[in-house]
Amino acid sequence: MESTMTEVPPAERPAGLLALAHLLPRPTAFVFGGGGSWGALHWGILRALSETDIRPDLVVGTSVGALNGAITAADPEHSAEILGQLWPSVTRDQVFPGGILSALNTLRTSHGWLYDSANLEQYLASRLPVSTIEDLRIPYVAVATDFEDGTRVEIDSGDLLSALLASSAIPGIFPWIDRDGRRLVDGGLVSNVSTDIARKRGAASIVVLDCGLFGVSPRLTDSIIDILAQTVAIQSRQQVIHDLAGCLDVPVLWLAGPELISTNQLDFSHTIPLADAAYTASRQLLHSLAGSGPLSPGLYGGPALVGEDPRIAGSARSPQP
Repeated sequence: MESTMTEVPPAERPAGLLALAHLLPRPTAFVFGGGGSWGALHWGILRALSETDIRPDLVVGTSVGALNGAITAADPEHSAEILGQLWPSVTRDQVFPGGILSALNTLRTSHGWLYDSANLEQYLASRLPVSTIEDLRIPYVAVATDFEDGTRVEIDSGDLLSALLASSAIPGIFPWIDRDGRRLVDGGLVSNVSTDIARKRGAASIVVLDCGLFGVSPRLTDSIIDILAQTVAIQSRQQVIHDLAGCLDVPVLWLAGPELISTNQLDFSHTIPLADAAYTASRQLLHSLAGSGPLSPGLYGGPALVGEDPRIAGSARSPQP
C-alpha cells in the first residue's frame, strides 16, 4: 500500500546530545538492512545515534532489520536501550530450535523448510510493543518478497507480527507466510537495504543502518556456510548498489560495523563484540560530521565495495567544513 510520509515533529531531546540533525534535510528515514545474527550491529549503531539528536520520521526494515526497525518505530528515543535488553538474550536455539536433527526431521515431514517458525513467532510476540503497524509512533515499512512472482512487497499496515515473520522467512529455512493472498518470504531476496523505498515515500535524507552483507572475503574456504554466505554477499551488494544509485539526489548517511565479519549469520554468540564494533565505527563517522555545513546530496560513509562502484563513486562525499 502506498503512503505519503509527513514529517514528524521532533520530540523533546535530552540536553548534551551531539547536534547533527540540522545537517540532514527532513523528513529523515532510517533504513535497516537484513543479516541474521549480524542484526546486533543495529544495536551498536543505534547506541551511537542515541548520542546525537538525529531521529527518524520514517523507518524501513528488511528481515532482522524489520524487527529492529519496528522497535525503533515504536520508541525512537529509547530503541538502543530496548535492543540492549533484547539482543544479548538471543540464542541460536531460540531462532533455530532443536539443531540439525530437528531440522532434518522437519524437512522430511514438510518438504519445504528446515525449521518451523513457531518458536520464532512466540519469541517475537513476547517482545513486540504493539500488535499493529498503525500503533507504531513512526511510519514504518517491512520489506518482503512475493515467492510466487518475485516482486517486492512493502508492508505498511496491519498485523505487525506476521509482517516481521514474512520479512524474515528465509526460503528453505522457515515457512513462507500467507498474508493478503500472497506467499511472502524474506525481503532480502530482492531488496536487502531498501533506500529507494524511503526515497519514494518522501525522505529528504536517509540514514542506513547496515548489517554488513557485502563480502568479498579474501580467504574463502570450502565450508558450505561460507560458500552460501559469499553468494548472499555478492547478490546483496548488487541489490544495494541498484537501490542506492537512484537515491543519491539526497544525503545518504551510511552507518555500519566492520567491513568484513568473521562470524556467520546463524551464530548468535558474538552479539556484544559486533555491537561494540558498530558503535565505535558509527560514533567515529557521526563525530566527523560535527561542525559540517548542511550535507549536500550523495553518500557519506558506506562499505568500500559499494562506494567504489562506478555507479556510486562519483557521489561519495566527505564532511563539509
